[in-house]
Amino acid sequence: MDPRLEYDLMLSRRQFFAGSGLRMGSIAMAAMAAKAGLPMTTARGAEATADASASPRMNPPLPGLPHFAPKAKAVIYLHMNGGPSQIDTWDHKPALQELYDTDLPDSIRQGQRITTMTSGQSRFPVAPSKFAFAQHGECGRWVSELLPFTAGRVDDLALIKSVHTNAINHDPACTFVMTGSEVPGKPSLGSWLAYGLGCESDDLPAFVALTPSWSSKAAAQALFTRMWSCGFLSTKYNGVALRSSGDPVLYLPDPPGVAREDRRAMLDSLATLNRHRFDQLGDPEIQTRIAQYEMAFRMQTSVPDLTDWSDESEETLNLYGPDVHKPGSFAASTLLARRLVERGVRVVQLLHRGWDQHGNIAGDLPLQCRDVDQPCAALIQDLKQRGLLDSTLIVWGGEFGRTVYCQGGLSRENYGRDHHPLCFPMWLSGGGIRGGTIVGETDDFSYNVVERPVHVNDVNATILHCLGIDHERFTYPFQGLDQRLTGVEPQSPVKEILAG
Repeated sequence: MDPRLEYDLMLSRRQFFAGSGLRMGSIAMAAMAAKAGLPMTTARGAEATADASASPRMNPPLPGLPHFAPKAKAVIYLHMNGGPSQIDTWDHKPALQELYDTDLPDSIRQGQRITTMTSGQSRFPVAPSKFAFAQHGECGRWVSELLPFTAGRVDDLALIKSVHTNAINHDPACTFVMTGSEVPGKPSLGSWLAYGLGCESDDLPAFVALTPSWSSKAAAQALFTRMWSCGFLSTKYNGVALRSSGDPVLYLPDPPGVAREDRRAMLDSLATLNRHRFDQLGDPEIQTRIAQYEMAFRMQTSVPDLTDWSDESEETLNLYGPDVHKPGSFAASTLLARRLVERGVRVVQLLHRGWDQHGNIAGDLPLQCRDVDQPCAALIQDLKQRGLLDSTLIVWGGEFGRTVYCQGGLSRENYGRDHHPLCFPMWLSGGGIRGGTIVGETDDFSYNVVERPVHVNDVNATILHCLGIDHERFTYPFQGLDQRLTGVEPQSPVKEILAG
């Protein structure tokens, strides 16, 4: 086939009219300029002039963002995938000890839906926590013995006990907490922030996702890439998932025999071809491809430096605990997160699996808490010592909580808990957050919220607020709607935890 004819056949109707429109507009502009005696400037030339005067940053923020002075510049989101048990960690319910193995009252359950994993049980016996709680900090926060290190930092964090979500199963609940919607295809929180605020680093991505290892023997839920996907935004806002072992990014090093100068020359030639193709088709994904090739070239230098910890003091490494020396551990990942935000990365997301304790809480939950407890506390302290906590927002939480009633066999020493979307805890620390505060309360069974309910998207609105973004004004047109992270229903930041 004649390649000229093949090219014309490949043009879509939209591309034809878009290209024709630009060309006709250029002709009209040139004619009017000539009649007025003005120098001729094409639309593409005007765009080039604008680009020449724009910020030299590779990933600049959108015009007009942030909406107001931000308290935080970066976010480290610590996601406990599977749903940590609030009754065994943050929601102290000592009166339940007297109700051991009694049936959950119908007045508490109120006919609310439960999962198919426990709906067939003949009864719903109350399972009090086997773990001791104590008060910590000047704020007097009750914390489980499973979190001794985090307990030492409670005056630096704000606890929300009354978070609730719409979803009752893992995949839609994780999709909800990360994208503000149960329906797949929406951008993740990190992608929204990369789109709106860009990145202060030209050598690293705006949004990085880490998936550290875990110690629990419980079946771990699958992690789908939609947790760090850009959804309907341009693919350049996708989170970059760094691997937990081996090379952080596959195929990042040059192959044997390829010099860096040769790679640079190849990318320059490829960029020229891609720009020519963009001039033909106007497809924005072509520009994304150019930017991603360039970022990969820059990461060849920046990533090895990022993962070289020889400049970290022994004191800092000890702060994160012995697992910091294990590649891919949660401890190593939290230290890596600090190094990423220190270098200008906007969002770092850690997804720690293994929190789905339908049984054997006595064996599995302590392992999970041991994985994350010391590193979480160390992250707060490390950022604080470096003067970075005021500009970095840390978020900790799962996709839902766990039931007060037992799933499966119950004993004083061991039990399991099913999914529970009606109340679960999250904590925030750092930029924009007033430490030592607490919001919300649950009933005596940690089953229903009785004071200050906080929706998942209220938490997302709070995160955006800390970064200087009004969530109602932060939109993107898609499928006939002005889409936003916090959805179409009324949501608002949790003002009680915001610093003045």
